[in-house]
Amino acid sequence: MKRMMDSYLEKLVDDDKLLFYQSVSDFAEENIMPNWLDWERNHQLIPDSAIDLMGDMGLFGTTISEDYGGQGGSQLDLILMGLSLGYHAQSLAITPGAASSLGAKPIQLFGSDEQKQLHLPDLATGKRMFVFGLSEPGRGSDAANPQVRASKVEGGWQIKGEKCWSTNAKWASHVVVHAMTDDGTTCFIVPMDAPGVNYQEMAGKDLWKQSSTGSIAFDGVKVTDDDILGELNNGFKIMVQTLNGGRLFIASMSLASLAFALDKCRSYAQEREQFDGPIGRFQRVQDVILDMDIVLEQGLNWLITLTNQYDSGTLTKESAAKIKIDCSRKASDLLTLAMEVCGGVASLDEFGLTRHHRDLFVCRVGEGSNFVLKSLATRPLMPDITLQ
Repeated sequence: MKRMMDSYLEKLVDDDKLLFYQSVSDFAEENIMPNWLDWERNHQLIPDSAIDLMGDMGLFGTTISEDYGGQGGSQLDLILMGLSLGYHAQSLAITPGAASSLGAKPIQLFGSDEQKQLHLPDLATGKRMFVFGLSEPGRGSDAANPQVRASKVEGGWQIKGEKCWSTNAKWASHVVVHAMTDDGTTCFIVPMDAPGVNYQEMAGKDLWKQSSTGSIAFDGVKVTDDDILGELNNGFKIMVQTLNGGRLFIASMSLASLAFALDKCRSYAQEREQFDGPIGRFQRVQDVILDMDIVLEQGLNWLITLTNQYDSGTLTKESAAKIKIDCSRKASDLLTLAMEVCGGVASLDEFGLTRHHRDLFVCRVGEGSNFVLKSLATRPLMPDITLQ
């Protein structure tokens, strides 16, 4: 049975983009997913061998310029990668996704020529991976005021504090640290093997189970002025601009999970017989399937439109927030109904719905909590008052 998402994308993107989407999906189907259930049941992160396969496929260099060994793709290519990999598993999609949208993107946008030459070729092949150091134990949504501090010392800077919820920390070669400096915040490129950097995988996480999520502590880590990314005291601008693209990627994974659930439900509803016929003949079941289809079609149209705006430099932070809120919330709510349609079989890990239902919670709080982003998106609607 043809996937509904494929049918909609055929009308929204050109043939070259569609071929890229399909090739990435086929790659995952053939090379990654046959082992996925075993990794889940053994509580195993994506193994290095699979990371290497994705690197060989060029997934880590999707948006990196060909001048640095990347694929030279656009944000649309990255979003199509999120849709194709996210259909199978969000943990799979976020690994090259975060490496691109949160790791390599700040270097692409704000790095000096020297920093680009030094890092982008290895980032493009997956030999090197950057992690985004934004969230902290005491600063989640209030990311503009980090507790991690960089103090000026002889020969450079000294960084103290801790970052957490850092995706891809296990595989990272460097972390882009958002730190408080004297007159604002500044981003620093810090090697993970620098003296005083200590990484620990966050224990007990029950979401994105095959994705690495680490806590990174900085105990007097010394860096130089050459390690500053962008301009001194202008770090928050880097964070915000990076997150706009990241929120589009979260929306793509939300829709990918919804697309999986839609295909699973419409197939099951035609095969599962109760009361002398398939359950798909009941209007309650039809309602859920149709609601999923409507949200998927609308979401894909909106997502592709905003992604094109991102590539043309016209996407607003409010629009990025709104699509992330809407897609993650609706997909999450509908996954519950999808599981209800399928009944007890939906509780089995091999059926796949529990994986997507569980992981969609991350889409509601990752790249900015939906509650906080609602305030951001509402401000232009009521500019004459101060919103909390």
